[in-house]
Amino acid sequence: MGVPNHGAGTEHGAEAARGAGRAGAADTPECVGIVLAAGAGTRYGMPKALAEDGAWLRAAVTALRDGGCDPIIVVLGATGPSPDIVDLPPGVRHVWAADWATGLGASFRAGLIAAADTAAGYAAIMPVDTPDVGADVVARVTAAAFAAPSGLARAVFHSTPGHPVVLAHKHWTTACKQAVGDSGARTYLSGKNDMVCVTCDDLATGNDRDYPASAAR
Repeated sequence: MGVPNHGAGTEHGAEAARGAGRAGAADTPECVGIVLAAGAGTRYGMPKALAEDGAWLRAAVTALRDGGCDPIIVVLGATGPSPDIVDLPPGVRHVWAADWATGLGASFRAGLIAAADTAAGYAAIMPVDTPDVGADVVARVTAAAFAAPSGLARAVFHSTPGHPVVLAHKHWTTACKQAVGDSGARTYLSGKNDMVCVTCDDLATGNDRDYPASAAR
């Protein structure tokens, strides 16, 4: 399951058992959950991996895990290569995107490259800064991707594309090649008319949190 290495860092953390199906759903495709948490969070004032004492990071991991994803990979960057400063939940892998400062594309690539070392056939990608997106959203979007011939689906909130984005393995290599600068999956998906847009307005706002709640703007 090869994805070319386009600037990823070094993977660390516990090894998840390969080939293990999702609990209670042996006939369900395996989906790795990827949390993008590499940015410096300039507007927020700190890396969002550390926001609210790590609550956002834990929420993203929980949403993916309880939504049926396994294993979970967290992509770090601005906080450094060691996970010690970040309160990673037990059993979560991490990978450091050494080129994180070049933009979102770096963490996207690092996450998919790490995912290629798992047995998963799908990847569900979540940023760290959408804390109200829960497991119900993840489960709805992954189910849509599994059922779609394209293997592509993403959450949509009030007609605005959001997360998670789910990609079948067959898309990973090209998506990595097209993820440059501040573009993650956006460039690749913009040319895909067969992607399923999954309305999730009833479950969450899907809003990115770019500023502290008390910040004047």
